[in-house]
Amino acid sequence: MSAKKRALFLDRDGVINVDIGYLHRKEDCVFLPGIFELVRRARRMSYDVFVVTNQAGIARGYYSDEMFAEFTRWMLEQFEAEGAPITQVYYCPHHPTAGIGEYLKVCECRKPAPGMLLRAAQEHQIDLRASIFVGDAVTDMQAGFAAGIGGLCLLGRSLPQDVPSGVSLISSVSEAEARLTDGSATDVGGNSC
Repeated sequence: MSAKKRALFLDRDGVINVDIGYLHRKEDCVFLPGIFELVRRARRMSYDVFVVTNQAGIARGYYSDEMFAEFTRWMLEQFEAEGAPITQVYYCPHHPTAGIGEYLKVCECRKPAPGMLLRAAQEHQIDLRASIFVGDAVTDMQAGFAAGIGGLCLLGRSLPQDVPSGVSLISSVSEAEARLTDGSATDVGGNSC
């Protein structure tokens, strides 16, 4: 059995791109400064990189799974062209109260539930305690905490009261670069990012 790998998990809206609400068209996408550099550095340091994103716009009927997939293909091409390939994108199309039809449901994948993170860890043999999650919402941090991710970074201006313990506040995506380790320690042991 091969050794488990480290991962950098990224929320999408507000971390990868400016959060305009229900982004699904490439012409509306503005990437946050430093995001390509962060992913490039993570890949150089042998981290797998995953995007984990709630997509309530699908649940609400604002856009389809197919439109999301088309935008995601384009986004992945941009990262590839920047020498910053993303390993895989996981998304939740459900909403517990505002979903339409089959998308109206309580699920284990919608953050703050840890389902997407746990699925990535299982499918890619990821050591969650040696991994980092960068998000911009309390629900991101709650999902990361529930999954047992060792480094939790909240992109924002202040730490909300309901944020889990051990979360580090960062003011830019570039600050997350300093949280990547060289791998000399095999386990971050629950340290903040």
